[in-house]
Amino acid sequence: MPAGSFHRGRIIVSGYAVSARNKPLHCHYIGRPGMMISVVCAGSFFLVPGATVATLLMLGFLHARRLYEDKKVDDVKEKGIELEFSPDVKAAFLRLLPLRSISRFWGYLTSLDIPIWLRPSIYKAWARAFHADLEEAALPLEEYATLQDFFIRSLKSGSRPIDLDSNCLVSPVDGTVLRFGELRGPGALIEQVKGFSYSAYSLLGATTSLHEIVDTDAPEEHSEHSFTEERHKTSWLRISLASPKIRNPISASPRKGVFYCVLYLHPGDYHRVHSPVDWQVLLRRHFSGRLFPLNQRATRTIRNLHIENERVILEGRWREGFMAMVAIGATNIGSIKLYIEPELKTNRPKRQLLHTEPPDEKIYEPVGTGLTIKKGEEVAAFNMGSTVVLVFQAPISDFKFCIRNGDRVKAGEAIGSWSGS
Repeated sequence: MPAGSFHRGRIIVSGYAVSARNKPLHCHYIGRPGMMISVVCAGSFFLVPGATVATLLMLGFLHARRLYEDKKVDDVKEKGIELEFSPDVKAAFLRLLPLRSISRFWGYLTSLDIPIWLRPSIYKAWARAFHADLEEAALPLEEYATLQDFFIRSLKSGSRPIDLDSNCLVSPVDGTVLRFGELRGPGALIEQVKGFSYSAYSLLGATTSLHEIVDTDAPEEHSEHSFTEERHKTSWLRISLASPKIRNPISASPRKGVFYCVLYLHPGDYHRVHSPVDWQVLLRRHFSGRLFPLNQRATRTIRNLHIENERVILEGRWREGFMAMVAIGATNIGSIKLYIEPELKTNRPKRQLLHTEPPDEKIYEPVGTGLTIKKGEEVAAFNMGSTVVLVFQAPISDFKFCIRNGDRVKAGEAIGSWSGS
């Protein structure tokens, strides 16, 4: 274990390293916090940026936290217990922490250049800690100058084949299926965890056109469709296709249901977000919110987690009607990069967090048509990992999800399909 001291504003750490010939070398690390650190090893001398050391410490902390959380979740699953909503004191304490500032600082660290000779070691350590597959990376590790570049790296051609079946909807990300189902009941509720749900209207915003297609005053009706976990239940949502914004030009005869799917991206997952279908993106909303973590503990202890956090919403229409894709930020992932709108900046330092403050909204040109995005096209990217929520219309009679809660999926794989015409 290295011994360290702080003397007149300088950090002095003594320890041992291993040379290229696997010989132990006694080293001294001398520098100022945040500045360049001198490393002297048995006659040799080289420099390591202080920010790189801070980054390595942060990576070590994140790895330790992941191991702790994974162990707790695995213990619960082994007992066959489903996690339930249960607020605690630690969740309340999170509200006191400057998570947005912490995330901006982490973003600053990850934007700093890493010495070329050190890049492979850092990225391989990250891959081991978070189970990332470096064989899929499109470039040699030395060419990713910063951690940000590494996090949002592209993959080799063919690494994520897209299911081109016109009657299927594909996963937009690599991730874990948290929840999916049909929107039911007043408020069009999405289940966050067993025992607590939140409104899809609150997630998408007050001006969402989802209001125009869901009539929550309709009587209960039986559905020919059922899910694995909810067999023999009935749906009582009636879908109106009268709105010109979402009228389906292909076929308006089958009755439509509104469905949702929540996908969680782990830090080691591929971080780019792809289009789940061919669709027209009519507008974008950006809610400036908190940056709570989105792990299992936060999901079961923080109310309205996905509504509280900063998020970017793309809303439009596809061949079956309404479509919305929500990218939700989290601690250390305040930056959401939108490829179709590169100028969008998230986690801005002076943005107020008021629930009464309207979201920043942009309507894409041409109005009424918007941007055409093809299935599998890259749309956005996260730094590290986060959560994506899909809310969409589909034929209620024969649409079926082909996933289960807890499944691991990859971008481009089918998550739902229907017979079509």
